[in-house]
Amino acid sequence: MIKVGIVGGTGYTGVELLRLLAAHPSARVVSVTSRKEAGMRIDQMFQSLRGRVDLAFSSPDDASLTDCDVVFFATPNGVAMHDARRLLDAGVRVIDLSADFRIRDVAEWEKWYGMTHASPELVAEAVYGLPEMNRAQIAGARLIANPGCYPTAVQLGFQPLLAAGVVDSATLIADCKSGVSGAGRKAEVGALLAEAGDSFKAYGVGGHRHLPEISQGLARMCSAPVGLTFVPHLTPMIRGIHATLYARLTAEVDLQALFERHYRDESFVDVMPAGSQPETRSVRGANLCRLAVYRPQGGDTVVVLSVIDNLVKGAAGQAVQNMNLMFGLAESTGLDGVPLLP
Repeated sequence: MIKVGIVGGTGYTGVELLRLLAAHPSARVVSVTSRKEAGMRIDQMFQSLRGRVDLAFSSPDDASLTDCDVVFFATPNGVAMHDARRLLDAGVRVIDLSADFRIRDVAEWEKWYGMTHASPELVAEAVYGLPEMNRAQIAGARLIANPGCYPTAVQLGFQPLLAAGVVDSATLIADCKSGVSGAGRKAEVGALLAEAGDSFKAYGVGGHRHLPEISQGLARMCSAPVGLTFVPHLTPMIRGIHATLYARLTAEVDLQALFERHYRDESFVDVMPAGSQPETRSVRGANLCRLAVYRPQGGDTVVVLSVIDNLVKGAAGQAVQNMNLMFGLAESTGLDGVPLLP
């Protein structure tokens, strides 16, 4: 049985980890930390976990995290980079759901995240946790940088095209929409119902923190620098990301066959039949990315539709998928739940 610790268990990602791990047959959560809520029973804060999680939050200073086999960091950016080294030195594997270890260029990370990196030496060791790209490396890793939600949806949508070399990598466009839970579980005016409800807006148009992460991953796929225009939007829904991706074709190719062939062995990527329009509600609560590919009017533009649940395949579910790989379990262990509808 894998002994699991979670640092920062009071946010949406933390409770999603608890939901998934509560049903995992080979993992047992033994410690969940929260400096502010230490001593409170977890099921007092999250009633959905009554009867499934019999623990109280503990202080990070008191938690016996070094006794765990793996520790998930479901914390704001800038936390894991201070604490990961101690756990790694104790033989604990670490899966960080923040952005602390995602960007290989430390100076670039510091520019986008506005702080000095506390453990730059670990950045080179961290394995980027997108299983559909790095499965073999993840299996042998002790430190995983779990991808962001937008980067997951965008990279999975573009990967078949870039890997096959059939599009112009200098003119990529990612037009993305996210539910409000992507902003986290915190008091923020922009996430209030009266502010976000019944409205729709773009943000981060001049530059979003996920841009360098996405560009880094796409460049690796095609072994060349990429030009990417990335525009995120906030939509009045709780969960979900819908990414509409555009690229210019440079070769004749059967796009449907290309996508089906590329993802034929992937449990968590569903290439839908030609003519489909995947919906965010079709992946709600599931560790799944659904894709559809189009070539409008038979022109030279390819359009890919990519949907995920930002809290599952875009965060906690992908983290559990990575844990399964790290411990030699079947990748789908604990992750085969059916999406919620309606």
